[in-house]
Amino acid sequence: MSQRVVIGFAALVALLAGLYVALYIAPPKVTEPEYLQLYPQVRQIPPFEVFDQQGEVFSNAQLQGHWTLAFVGYTFCPDICPTTLAELNRVYPQLQKHQTDEPVQIWFLSVDPARDTQARLKEYIQFFNSEFIATSAPHKVLFPLVRSMGMMYSMSGDTTQDNYLVDHSASVIVINPQGQVVGRFKPHLEPGKLAVSDGEQILADMPLLMSR
Repeated sequence: MSQRVVIGFAALVALLAGLYVALYIAPPKVTEPEYLQLYPQVRQIPPFEVFDQQGEVFSNAQLQGHWTLAFVGYTFCPDICPTTLAELNRVYPQLQKHQTDEPVQIWFLSVDPARDTQARLKEYIQFFNSEFIATSAPHKVLFPLVRSMGMMYSMSGDTTQDNYLVDHSASVIVINPQGQVVGRFKPHLEPGKLAVSDGEQILADMPLLMSR
């Protein structure tokens, strides 16, 4: 057998081996979100105006040019709200490292305007991250806004008492740079554990969305 034939045969074997590794051994490149529950169609958010922790207006305009992770809750929430905000704060620096012209912002929307004043929102959100946006508004603004985002809330108990609770959705909503809701990260329900969205799942899927 000539040297040229031997070299050609070796090259063929190497090519076939490479194809085998690429097809059957190397993990496939993930191009679609694995954990994000995408809505069949994007949800339009109607025009709205709420106030943020600085006393400034936050509206549809502030959703433009950013990927927004939004969470509905209230500052007197005993468990899900602080745990979710802490989880978002944990993954926030890694999300910010993603090279994009449309960076991620975190939006906490309080549905307890009676207690969550501007001063209260500012003090509360700074405990997690001063870059996060904390907002609220009267219920006549909040109800349609929250519904348009695919979430809900309701007052629980006697609101004339100081320690009333608010029932609310626990998902983290994803809003695209055009200000449209595209889906949500739903909490994983396990007995004995708080129903909060998983930061690792957000880290896995958000770069895929931001790279589209």
